[in-house]
Amino acid sequence: MSMLMIAAAAAALAAGEPSVPASPAPGRAAAESGVLAYPASFFAEASPSTAYDMVIRVPGFSFDKGTVVRGLAGSGGNVLIDGEPAVAKNDALDEILKRIPASAVAHVDLIRGGAPGIDMQGRTVIANVVRKSTAGFRGATTLGAYLLYDGRTLGSARVEGQWRWAGGRAAEAAFVLGYGPDDQLGDGRRIRRAPDGSVLILSDVDADGKGLRIWNTGAFETPLAGGKLRLNAAYMLNPYSAEITDRLRFPGGREYQYDTQDRLQAEVGGRYTRALTPRLALEAVAFQQWNNNDTKSRFEAANLVRKFEGDRKTTESVGRTHLRFSQSATLAWEVGGEGAYNKLDNTTTLFQNGVKVRLPAASVLVTEKRGEVFATATWRPTAQLSVEAGLRQEGSTITSEGDLVLEKSLSFTKPRLAVTWSVSPTTQLRFRFEREVGQLNFDDFVAPSSVANTGTVIAGNPDLSPQQAWVTEAAVEQRFWKSGAAVLTLRHYALTDVIDRAPIFGPGGSVADAPGNIGEGTKDEIQASLSVPLERFHIPAAQLKAQAVWRRSEVTDPLTLKPREISGLRHMEWDLHFSQDLPRLKSNWGIDVNKGGSNANDAYGWRDRAYRLSEIETRKLDTWVTLFGEYKPRPDLSLRVELMNLTERSAERIREVYAGPRDRSALAYTDVRDLRWGRTWNIRLRKSF
Repeated sequence: MSMLMIAAAAAALAAGEPSVPASPAPGRAAAESGVLAYPASFFAEASPSTAYDMVIRVPGFSFDKGTVVRGLAGSGGNVLIDGEPAVAKNDALDEILKRIPASAVAHVDLIRGGAPGIDMQGRTVIANVVRKSTAGFRGATTLGAYLLYDGRTLGSARVEGQWRWAGGRAAEAAFVLGYGPDDQLGDGRRIRRAPDGSVLILSDVDADGKGLRIWNTGAFETPLAGGKLRLNAAYMLNPYSAEITDRLRFPGGREYQYDTQDRLQAEVGGRYTRALTPRLALEAVAFQQWNNNDTKSRFEAANLVRKFEGDRKTTESVGRTHLRFSQSATLAWEVGGEGAYNKLDNTTTLFQNGVKVRLPAASVLVTEKRGEVFATATWRPTAQLSVEAGLRQEGSTITSEGDLVLEKSLSFTKPRLAVTWSVSPTTQLRFRFEREVGQLNFDDFVAPSSVANTGTVIAGNPDLSPQQAWVTEAAVEQRFWKSGAAVLTLRHYALTDVIDRAPIFGPGGSVADAPGNIGEGTKDEIQASLSVPLERFHIPAAQLKAQAVWRRSEVTDPLTLKPREISGLRHMEWDLHFSQDLPRLKSNWGIDVNKGGSNANDAYGWRDRAYRLSEIETRKLDTWVTLFGEYKPRPDLSLRVELMNLTERSAERIREVYAGPRDRSALAYTDVRDLRWGRTWNIRLRKSF
């Protein structure tokens, strides 16, 4: 809660500041309308290499690369490129931004509450990277290496280029080849205790994992029939392997697990936009993706061998059209529709000592046909006030064949109201009331590979209804000291059809657990963010950015019928980033403190808990701290060195296993595995041309 107190204090302090523009570029009218423009000169001291480097330095903005959902609505992150969201999923938004050279960016707009001609993607705040239209070629080559604490060296290389010609034609291409570590697998100890505290197992754990990225991406855009066409494609191979060895001090012996995953992701997408009249614009989008995932896991212990294999193939086809009509300078309408066809073909097998174990929904073929129509009106009665009202109607039919035969049709109405009031150029209030309908996760339809090492049967379940929520959100944003910002957001979710763990009942009683709808629930969130320029504290060219999210949830456990939190929900996440530019030394340095993994977009240091039929599993991840420095002897050459994980953080898994269903069985044992990841160097050399 300390982060929330910091943000609240900053907002209170800023309220007493003289009224100043909230960014270097906009005047009063732009600030009050909710659009703050940050020109390239605003980021010059930091000498950014890519558009991503610029976006993460925008005051009062927290980057979100989006969520993995089917369809295009709601899947994109909170950054647009030239006013349009990326038509990509496997090719993540942060990777797309890293391929845009900083020299190609004209300015970055922060849009709060909406702007004419901008699709806010259901968000109240987004950033828009506006590129220069200058013809020419820009490219870069990056070489990198992880120097791991255990002596391994994992190298990587990236080559990318962007071409732009007169007349509006442009092309992009990139190739990535490199290894990366699994920083949640390290060395440590595992101890299993009986309810009376006696030790059942005590072992030393040696674990490591790594993944390989072989990524090819490309895009092409050109004027066409009075509009603009953009095509993009990606072909991505991601093999992964992990090895975990338990050397048992007591009672003696060894447990061994080896996992592999071969994943192929491919996608093609296209967007066509055209102004039909001065006030009417058309957007049409088509997208196709393929995902093949072959998983194998082998677990060996005394007198026991478990072998799990999963073959999962998914495809998705999406089409979307969108019309925008500007009725007047203060009123605009949007109407459109989206159709999608999704398919999952999955087969899972489990053998124990050579004998096949029956898994519910082990072989299923699931298809989904989904459609949505929507209409939105955006009204600006004054320069300071914006009102957005919308209505979406969604319908879908899900069919399952194989081990579970079913067909179900679903229909949902999703209204939305969002109001933004710019009280002054430095203060803005935002309110949102909306019905959100989650998407069914195909991963919930199949059994996971963790059954191989835990022995706990977690089944798949295609017979699910999407989780729904009535969401009420209120936010206050305060700008101060020209580039400082504090934002406090409160959200309340009234949930129905919550998807959590639920028992599967067979003829002899409950035999397994699987994802299921367990009824109603609530979730509350408090989110605070703070951006503070540190010149006033005599630290020149320095910035401090912080964000914290606190969550509380409650549902009724389907076994015990008692209140508990939602499985898998992280109750607290926060991060802190300090950076300082040293122009005379052509350098910058900083410290990142995260509650998560080595990916800058992940939240670090979290805790979540899963409630299963005969087990409660808790996962904890400690704080990750990175010290970094970057030297740019020339504008086209940079060397970045990171000392990662200064805290040598712990990744802990706690399994409380019961003798049977936990509502009527005694605790059998508690198994705690604590793995530590050591300090790691990450070195990257980038040459642009």
